[in-house]
Amino acid sequence: MGDQVLIGYSFWGFLGPGITDTPDGGRSHRRVLIDGLRERGHEVVFVQANRDREEAGLDLTHAYRWDSGLPEVDVLFLEWRWPIPGRNTTACGTPGHTCDLHRQQQLLGHYTGRGAPTVVWDKDRQLPEHDPLRQGANVTVCEPALHPSPGAVSLLFPVADSALDGADPVALAARHRDLPLVYVGNQYDRDDAFDRFFAPAAKVHSHLVAGKWTSTQRWPGLNFHGRVPFVEVNALYRRSVATLLLLPDRYARSAHMTQRLFEAVLAGCLPLTPASVRDAARFTPPELHVADGRQVARRIMELVSLAGTDRHAELIDLCLDRLDLFRLSRQLDSIEQVLAGHGVGR
Repeated sequence: MGDQVLIGYSFWGFLGPGITDTPDGGRSHRRVLIDGLRERGHEVVFVQANRDREEAGLDLTHAYRWDSGLPEVDVLFLEWRWPIPGRNTTACGTPGHTCDLHRQQQLLGHYTGRGAPTVVWDKDRQLPEHDPLRQGANVTVCEPALHPSPGAVSLLFPVADSALDGADPVALAARHRDLPLVYVGNQYDRDDAFDRFFAPAAKVHSHLVAGKWTSTQRWPGLNFHGRVPFVEVNALYRRSVATLLLLPDRYARSAHMTQRLFEAVLAGCLPLTPASVRDAARFTPPELHVADGRQVARRIMELVSLAGTDRHAELIDLCLDRLDLFRLSRQLDSIEQVLAGHGVGR
């Protein structure tokens, strides 16, 4: 696309490491996407609060632009926010209130309601199927799934081309790994998958669960560590032989894969994948597919015995090959095709 597009980008999260006690999977890929858009000649202005500066004390205003008003933009790009009772549904100024939803409503009214091209990236599959917003002629809904909802467009979480091209499976396999099994992520809608796949294996293998798990009484004896700082996630994966890709059913049915896949693979941690995940073979090789917790336990034993071998490096390489789906340049092409469809940037 030859013409510069000015994008008003709305996200409730961080560009940098942020703070520990907050959910924001976008930290693994948001800055990659923004920098990629800018490298293609587009301009980006952030239209939510500057949480990097206000909460994490990281001032990035020398490199990026925030605007709390309603600046002139060519397109509005929303990382979709949804009502969270007691948090963003309360009155402004109420203790614990976050203003992401109110701000999103203001942006939708000012831009989308007046016909501005709008891209809604429904990263958590929270936009209702029959929401009137989906019918807007100036609106495109994107989802990080291989099989998005009817009318939506696939936009996966991006991985920098340089990260994929520079990954060395032999070096990753050669690393010392003292932890057979790790899971990094929060509990949200994952109890059933955790029960079926992770818990049985965790009873027989050393393991660690890092993330916000507030209700764990049904799994006594398992090692729930709590949240860890974002900067420590890579180190956890780099010391672990394997992880499990635990997806809510609404993700698994649409082949909606989270950032946990490429976070693990790029660190050389092999992602065991429930065979019930739609198009599982497009994400990981069949050798890493599992049907239940007992198979997970057996597979981990096998992988521990392979650690550091040529076969270990081969499995990592097979996983790296499949990450090409998430390559940044592919996701930027998808965004520019959406923008072109709205007559922007031609």
